[in-house]
Amino acid sequence: MTSPLPSAAASLEAPEVSTPTPGSSTPKGEGRSPGQMAWRRFKRDRTGVVSAYVVIFFFALALCAPLITKLYGKDPYTTYGQDQPGLLNDFGFPIKPNGGISGDFWFGIEPQLGRDVFTFLLYGIRNSLFIAGVTTLLVTFLGIAVGITAGYLGGKTDYLIGRVIDILLAFPSTLFFIAFWPVLISILVSPEEATPTWLTVTSLVLVMTAFGWASIARLLRGEVLALREREFVDAAKVTGASPTRIIFKELLPNLWTPILIQATLALPMFVTAEAGLAFLGVGLTAKTPDWGVLLQRGADVYQDDITFMLFPGLTMVVFVLAFNLLGDSVRDALDPKTKR
Repeated sequence: MTSPLPSAAASLEAPEVSTPTPGSSTPKGEGRSPGQMAWRRFKRDRTGVVSAYVVIFFFALALCAPLITKLYGKDPYTTYGQDQPGLLNDFGFPIKPNGGISGDFWFGIEPQLGRDVFTFLLYGIRNSLFIAGVTTLLVTFLGIAVGITAGYLGGKTDYLIGRVIDILLAFPSTLFFIAFWPVLISILVSPEEATPTWLTVTSLVLVMTAFGWASIARLLRGEVLALREREFVDAAKVTGASPTRIIFKELLPNLWTPILIQATLALPMFVTAEAGLAFLGVGLTAKTPDWGVLLQRGADVYQDDITFMLFPGLTMVVFVLAFNLLGDSVRDALDPKTKR
């Protein structure tokens, strides 16, 4: 019996598997987790990186507001214009030009009351981000719970939750809050007493949460309806996994991308919603530092001096724009198929 030709014998040998030598670079995209690849894509997006720095800067200002005001030597509650002569004229406006900007008052002083605009803005950013942040966390948690429940259970539960979501999305929440909030406050607080700030903040958070969870719940419901028909969910059911285990081990890990994207887009929306309510005179009042309160005060006097509208308006536009751009960059990094 003749032996095979050398070329044939060589073709029968098992191919050698090349192993990377120490110090050699790993092929692009190989050996990295999805999170690492998303982080690499995000770092290459200059717009997203710059937006992240801007957002971090605003949160740092909010966290360090007490320290900054202590170093600055002023606070947002003292009426410097009324306590110190020579700051306001007989009509209650700053004597110095540009809203009274000087070395002592970096952003000027507020008309009539004479509060320091710089410290008032710092605490306004702090309070607005606190309200919007708490609301975003509650909305995200409630949206996750309701959306997954509706999508996984289906049937009558899904139908009932779906109708509630449709009603909430069609409901004019801002008009409802403007009309209902004074009634609620009159029930909880005596007309002779001032409304506590904590009650105003709590009512803002609860009302915005009640009307804000529907959009994320509807999105997650649709995702769960698609995921529950996948093979890995059927395999988990065959192995006897409980519904709780299927939700937390199989479904929820596949939903973090839309959850994170929706959360990054929701926070600036709640910042503007809270500021809009304060601007309309509903919510936080003029005595409490707030972005919307500053805009309201600036709108009252902008025809005489636009300075009071400039600082709160510019900072809010920068923050909301940066956070929206950050949300877009996070979406592109987590889901490259949607890249702009």
